Amino acid sequence: MPDIHIHREHELGLAKARKVALQWAEDAEKKFEMECTIIEGKTSDTVEFTRSGVKGELLVEAHQFTLEAKLGFLLGAFSKTIESEIEKNLDALLSKSKPAAKKAAAKTSKK
Repeated sequence: MPDIHIHREHELGLAKARKVALQWAEDAEKKFEMECTIIEGKTSDTVEFTRSGVKGELLVEAHQFTLEAKLGFLLGAFSKTIESEIEKNLDALLSKSKPAAKKAAAKTSKK
């Protein structure tokens, strides 16, 4: 069972979701010194990531992202903090990628 499980639905389609995943992988490599490998498929991609104490994957599909990660013993104590940081980064990338009409509708509905 993974120590971290994050699921996010979206309406980007596979092409835009791939761009978000690529940006996520680049950020993970820079900020967290992860080693990321992107495996492209016809209907989905997988971003495998690893570093000392962490191993996981981000499944990229046309309508959802699913991230699962196993943490080593030392990082396990920080699983909630790590999960929160991953969620924040992924949510920020997703919000940047939403279509303009969706952003306008979201701003209007908040008033």
